[in-house]
Amino acid sequence: MNRYLPVAQQHFLTALASTSVVVKSICATVLLLYLISWEVNTHVVLGVTPGYLFPPNFWIWTLVTHPMVEQHVWGVAVNVGTVIVAGRLLEPLWGALELLIFFAVVNISAGLFSGLSYVLTYATTFDLRYLFAVHVYGSPTFLGGVLVALKQTSGDSTVLRVPQVRLKAAPALALLALAILRLAGLLDSSAPLAGCGYGALAGWVYLRFYQRHSRGRGDMSDHFAFASFFPEALQPAVGFVAGLVHTALVKVKVCRKMVKRYDVGAPSSITISLPGTDPQDAERRRQLALKALNERLKRVEDQSSWPSMEDEEDDDTDEIRTDAPLLPARDPSPPAPSTTQNPTGPESSIISFEDAPANS
Repeated sequence: MNRYLPVAQQHFLTALASTSVVVKSICATVLLLYLISWEVNTHVVLGVTPGYLFPPNFWIWTLVTHPMVEQHVWGVAVNVGTVIVAGRLLEPLWGALELLIFFAVVNISAGLFSGLSYVLTYATTFDLRYLFAVHVYGSPTFLGGVLVALKQTSGDSTVLRVPQVRLKAAPALALLALAILRLAGLLDSSAPLAGCGYGALAGWVYLRFYQRHSRGRGDMSDHFAFASFFPEALQPAVGFVAGLVHTALVKVKVCRKMVKRYDVGAPSSITISLPGTDPQDAERRRQLALKALNERLKRVEDQSSWPSMEDEEDDDTDEIRTDAPLLPARDPSPPAPSTTQNPTGPESSIISFEDAPANS
């Protein structure tokens, strides 16, 4: 075990060094708050506590600080790992500023809706534990958003080969794992499950409708629809309900109806607006096709050793000797005219006729 620690440390430092100042700052803050947690209950002061978030207490700063609070070393590892993965896979596509905006939107939204859910639960059960004994903090909120973003950018990538698990199923698997841990009693409360679920939902809403990019705003491609997060058997029903909710939100102007744009490479530079497929989906499929082609070519190169050039030359020589004709080929050039040629026509090159001598 000890021999793997230097290798893991080297990979960690290499990955961290290649990220931007945004990722490094978040990781440093997580480590700092973890050290402070040895003396102070940071999960209470800086985490989202439903009873303190809303008036009259109004601890609004916890919406910003809760994703960087950890109480255990494995929580620090998951938190820092999630941020580094986002920096390595999402930051090159979005940029450091957009990654920071995504971090803020996901965590603030997840903290707010998690606290509101527990307040509504208290209003139903009148159990004060839902107000003051529950603390939402740590990596689950941002983890849910990052998994959704990775589903959008590289959903068809394989995470596990046996059994085969693709990255597009990662958000649902993360929620399932947290639910199992909660039912098994390994989690103190349902706050991590709520945080991860609301983080995934907030990340999807932002990426689906509001994220700005060179092609406009949002991603309305079919592979990123809300129903695609569910098993195939449930997708028709979920898609129908999600369509009704989206239509209602469009009518109240919370969401807007999206129109896809296509740039047709023609001399007239025509731009067509159609409600069909998104160009971002086409670009994603093109990248996946190129990746599959590169992997296939690499597998072909790694197969059995190729025959040497000398063997190929010997085979070619044998083929030439075998295919050589038994009779010499005729010269395709026409024969030179003979000086004794009959003026009435050309002489045969096979049989020649001479004038018989005249009888005296």
